[in-house]
Formats: sequence, structure tokens, C-alpha cells
Amino acid sequence: MLEVTVLHPRDAEAATRGEADRLLVLTRPEDGGRSPEPAAVSAILRETDLPVRVVLRIADDLGIAGGEFARLIGLARDYLDLGAAGVSFGFLDRDLEVDRQTCTTLATALAGVPWTFHRGFDAALEPDRAWRDVIGLPGLDAVASAGSTRGLAAGGDELVARCRADERIARMLLVSGGLAAEHVPWLVRGGVRAFGLGAEARLDGSWSRSYVDAGIVRAWRLLLDDAHQRALGVPID
Repeated sequence: MLEVTVLHPRDAEAATRGEADRLLVLTRPEDGGRSPEPAAVSAILRETDLPVRVVLRIADDLGIAGGEFARLIGLARDYLDLGAAGVSFGFLDRDLEVDRQTCTTLATALAGVPWTFHRGFDAALEPDRAWRDVIGLPGLDAVASAGSTRGLAAGGDELVARCRADERIARMLLVSGGLAAEHVPWLVRGGVRAFGLGAEARLDGSWSRSYVDAGIVRAWRLLLDDAHQRALGVPID
């Protein structure tokens, strides 16, 4: 599965032509992502028939204050009413552990809506405990992670080891954060089946100076499909 982060309708159109499987919509990507305005989500949805998830995050940290909770629910319902297929959120407590209670409460308020724990997951202080804490959260079907806040170059080996040791993690893991082409065969052989592109889908790797490029997305699509076939032992013509 190939998910591409998009900021604008033009990004969405290019990612769709490049054969992405899903889009993630946010704003302020350089700061870890924030919730976009509903009007921006509406414009993006008009440019694609792919499933779209939207980030739910309005604060600079990974916690949540009381008044922010109601606002996040309101935004989520706006996005879903517009046609979004799911959302992306995640909260840590003051000890940098997964805030299971808050995540569960928000997921329950959005009953039946699939969601991704966004890359804030990598800021958890104890990764072993963080993975135990997210398994079984209601509605959660993906965890975006590079295995480290420093990206896949630092955390990739750990992710592969986790996937090999626990098939539940392999099913949920959405690898993102510093993904490079040379990582793909190794990650696929390790059991990873979902990949997320951020700035990697842009010509110069810049959030501010370029748009998603359909050709780049298509190249990743072919790379992932080829690696998956090889991992399954399918002969390549």
C-alpha cells in the first residue's frame, strides 16, 4: 500500500495519476503536520477518487488540552461529511507514553472510522511499551513510524525486527520518514506492506518549493510492486 502526503489539489491529482493507493492531507508538514481547513480538504477530495485520511492535530506538542478535544471532534466530523475515509491522530502523555485513554475516547467518538497513529508515535520514550499500548486501540489500522525520530536510516533495522517478531505489527506498520529506494527490498522482505511518502514524492524534496510529481509516485509504485513480487517469488519478466 502506497500512501502519499498531499497539501493541495494539484498534489492530489498528481498522486492519483501516479497510482498511489491513499492520500494523507495535512498542513504545516515541516512541523509534523497540522489539521487543514475543511475547505482545503474539500478541494482535494474533488481532485481524486482515492481514499483520503486527514490529520487531526492542532497543538505544537503531542498532548491535548480539554478544549482542543471538542475542536478535533468537530474537525473530524467536518472532514468525514466532506467524504474523507479516515483520520490520522495520536497522543502522548507527559511521560512520553501513548495516551491510550485519550486515543480511545477520540476513536470511540468517531466509532467505525479507521485511523492512523501519526508519526508522533516515534517520540514515545519506550518503543516496546508504545507498540503494546497501541495494539487493540479501537479503529486503529495503521501506525506511521520510521522506528526513530531521526528517520528510517536510524530506525529501520528495529522496525524490520519487530515485523518479523510480531505479525500484528507487520500488518499495522506504515513505514514513513526518510524512505529511500534502497530501503524498499529489505523492508518488504522483512514483512512491511505499507509505505508512506512525504517530501520523497516531490521533485526537489521540498515542501515549499514543489508539488507532488506523478512520475515520482509512479516510480515508487513500480518499485514497491516489483519488490513485493520478488518477495513472493513471482518470476519477473
